[in-house]
Amino acid sequence: MKITKIEAIPFAIPYRKPLRFASGEVHTARHVLVRVHTDDGVVGIAEAPPRPFTYGETQAGIIAVIDQLFAPQLAGLTLLERESARALMERTVGNPTAKAAVDMAMWDALGKTLDLRVVDLLGAFTDRMRVSHMLGFDSPEAMVAEAERMRETYGISTFKVKVGRSPSELDTAVVRALRERFGDKIELYVDGNRGWTAAESARAMRQMADLDLLFAEELNPADDVLGRRWLVSQIDVPFIADESVPTAADVTREVLGGSATAISIKTARTGFTGSQQVLHLAEGLGLEVVMGNQIDGQLGTACTLAFGAAHRLTSRRAGELSNFLDMADDLLTEPLEIRDGELAVRPGAGLGVEIDPEKLDRYRTDN
Repeated sequence: MKITKIEAIPFAIPYRKPLRFASGEVHTARHVLVRVHTDDGVVGIAEAPPRPFTYGETQAGIIAVIDQLFAPQLAGLTLLERESARALMERTVGNPTAKAAVDMAMWDALGKTLDLRVVDLLGAFTDRMRVSHMLGFDSPEAMVAEAERMRETYGISTFKVKVGRSPSELDTAVVRALRERFGDKIELYVDGNRGWTAAESARAMRQMADLDLLFAEELNPADDVLGRRWLVSQIDVPFIADESVPTAADVTREVLGGSATAISIKTARTGFTGSQQVLHLAEGLGLEVVMGNQIDGQLGTACTLAFGAAHRLTSRRAGELSNFLDMADDLLTEPLEIRDGELAVRPGAGLGVEIDPEKLDRYRTDN
């Protein structure tokens, strides 16, 4: 079970349409496939999706830190020495998605070595999750039409609406149109990606007070410390911290400081090992938790699903597991399938998914 090699392979797959939100827009998934090889011939896999607008990571940067630092540092460790691997990687500042992908690839390799699913290694609470779909910036008519398609085609009934534009009426009109179209047949929450000020956020939330929202997420910047605390005191739905809580220490700071009352866990950001630390902290503090999405492909979505389904608290709410539907293609041999609003964990060992070598050859960008 000793690690012999770690690969970081860049690939690029276009989106069917640009994904637009307050912190930027994305036209192509320029991600990194991470493969952890062991002396038993096992290969664990994971996906690292750069978010330069949020964490400063780029595709080239992820490859460089894995090739130059993490791969030589972790060589010779066993797959069971996850805390040692984490301690070695934490010596390097930042680079959350690079660290997360290496961690998750180690878990996948461990599952394959032991012939066990990662979801079972993590906790085995359930084998499926309800799916929440993200609706990016567009007109009310277009976003309602997309929600209708998601309901009719995949049975999805929970929607996360991207907000944060100015004037705020551009977004509040969308949320109202969705509620008027579907009534209580859908769940709705909003995500500002830090796009509004505290005052704009409070005004927008007052405008949507009658729309029965589940949550409000990252409406204004976390570094607006006083404004954030004031805002959280003004609204009557759980306020989700996402980009502002990349570590358990950040969760503690935001929650105890009165700047958040719920947490988004993203395995693309904290892996499986770090995500468990964040989850157990959230359980101890009595926080609501949602499984977030970092515009992951199907491999990254399989990771989110495995962690979310493994634990009681993370499987309680619909997880953000559908962004891969916006991609023109993917790398897996067997595509994930959302049915009746749910995504089920694959039965195979590890994550239960494999990379199609022909597709990898087609989309990798280092050839």
